Amino acid sequence: MSVLNAERIKLTSTKSPIWCSLIALVVSVGMAAVFGIFLKSMISSGDLLISELTASDTQLGAVNFGAMLVMIMSVLAVTTEYRFGVIRTTFLAVPHRAQIIASKALLLAIVAAVLGSVIAVLSYYVAQATSGVTVDLGARDNARELFGVPIYFTLLAVLAVGVGTLVRQSAGAISLLLLWPLVIESLLTLIPRVGKYVGEFGPFNNMSYFLGNQGPIDFRWGPWGGLLYFTAFVAIVFGASLFLVNKRDA
Repeated sequence: MSVLNAERIKLTSTKSPIWCSLIALVVSVGMAAVFGIFLKSMISSGDLLISELTASDTQLGAVNFGAMLVMIMSVLAVTTEYRFGVIRTTFLAVPHRAQIIASKALLLAIVAAVLGSVIAVLSYYVAQATSGVTVDLGARDNARELFGVPIYFTLLAVLAVGVGTLVRQSAGAISLLLLWPLVIESLLTLIPRVGKYVGEFGPFNNMSYFLGNQGPIDFRWGPWGGLLYFTAFVAIVFGASLFLVNKRDA
């Protein structure tokens, strides 16, 4: 408990988590508002006929931009300590290094879950208010797509802590986390003939499937299988970080 409290103090005493959270909130909800306004103009002009939105439509800002900020926030919580040598002092005070990393992951996962919940709910209502089109949570997979956002944010926080611990350098860890879903998995999906088969094994592709964005990939498992796949990927990466943090010098 003392380790958890110490990590809480360090987390709340730095500015990056606050700024990342605020930017994620403002931009994600702002994108929902812009989407709603654009949709309303399309409907008013007669270019689009639509009577109902899906929950995933309202969460475009959250799953694209907000998710990136969560990863950056979580990475910096680890790599900043490596950069300034603070982690060495922490490891001297608490020899069980894995306990420190696990405490960081737990705290950041809680922050990410709360942030994801707030962003998801606000985006949900703002998109409806600005577009004039409603979302029926009881229809189709809307409830899963809405409440899947805080689950996604929680898993991203744990993943980012793991990657930050493995890489130990801010630019490298952030680049890897951002380029993996945006470039690597996207490019693999575009490979002729084999892309659709390779794409279904991409961790972020599976999470997108769970959140209602299947794309051109035909998954062999359902959306909940996609969540389990991504969760397993996060567990492997984070488990590797806990193992290696005890093997390497600080």
